[in-house]
Amino acid sequence: MLAHQPLTPVVFHVLLALAAGARHGYAIMKDVEGHTDGALKIGAGTLYGTLQRLTEAGWVAESEPSIAAASLRDERRRFYRLTPEGRKALGAEVSRLEELIELARRSPGVPKSVRR
Repeated sequence: MLAHQPLTPVVFHVLLALAAGARHGYAIMKDVEGHTDGALKIGAGTLYGTLQRLTEAGWVAESEPSIAAASLRDERRRFYRLTPEGRKALGAEVSRLEELIELARRSPGVPKSVRR
């Protein structure tokens, strides 16, 4: 799917939300909104389309809820978790972004206020 390409912001933030553990769709949407201070709000259609593509790619799988979350579960609520492949993809993207930031910080054209 996206193995050697940069991840879209939606894919990155969905994977990041799932890195902490299994989540249901609404919790993923709220995590993304929180991670981005409200700058990125994912609608249900976008989220579930993304989860379907990530599941097909083997990066995300449906999961049973944790014991604490089980009391919140109803028949319609599905939980998702990262697979080892999804965790690897997230790690590769974080490394790619770190390399870009380091390159930018070394660039004389970048304002000194963001360089180390």
